[in-house]
Amino acid sequence: AKRPIRPALNFCYAKSMDLSFTAKLWIYGFPEATSWYFLTVPQEFAEEIKARTSDYRRGFGSVRVTATIGSSTWQTSIFPDKKSGSYLLPVKKEIRRIESLEANGLIKATITLV
Repeated sequence: AKRPIRPALNFCYAKSMDLSFTAKLWIYGFPEATSWYFLTVPQEFAEEIKARTSDYRRGFGSVRVTATIGSSTWQTSIFPDKKSGSYLLPVKKEIRRIESLEANGLIKATITLV
């Protein structure tokens, strides 16, 4: 099936939503200095995200979001994860530093589909 052309900048999903959750910050890779850090979006949100974004997913099935942790807000994408059946939110080093986040800590996050 042919995918629709995505609108230009400042695009928002017609059925946008905010999702707030708490999840453990975990590390993928070794050594820690070059590893990726993620939060797993709760599985109960996965089907709703898929339904609202079915026509607008990007490479690797990613979904554009605005993420907020503490006082930090940034633009990123969440990525589907076969292992959990949900999505992964990458948490970049700058955010981890500003918010004093450590691996295995429970983190409260909000994502907004954009």
